[in-house]
Amino acid sequence: MITVANRIYVNQEFRDAFEQRFRERAGLVDKMPGFISNHVLRPVNEGDPYVVFTFWTSRQDFLNWVRSDEFVKGHAQSGTLPKEAFSQSNKLELHEVIQDSTRPDLIPEPPGGPFNMH
Repeated sequence: MITVANRIYVNQEFRDAFEQRFRERAGLVDKMPGFISNHVLRPVNEGDPYVVFTFWTSRQDFLNWVRSDEFVKGHAQSGTLPKEAFSQSNKLELHEVIQDSTRPDLIPEPPGGPFNMH
């Protein structure tokens, strides 16, 4: 199992519009093989990023998603906010899950080496 954290730095005056985009999301990821869940986390401290946190059965399942037509369609509306909505570039992080307290029988994700979207 892996997690993907997309840290997105949204300027205060665009927070409502940003959150609305997620409430109206296409939901295409939900139907992808290996997708477990999606969490959108709102920061409580000024200057901290939103975190879009997804869980996947495997790294390969996530890679299949980002290479899919559904990914392109699902992210089509993300470009509808103006550039000034963001205080800096987003940061994408991939983590391999080695323990989950809700799944004591989880077999840890084998080390897969560095991750690069491009």
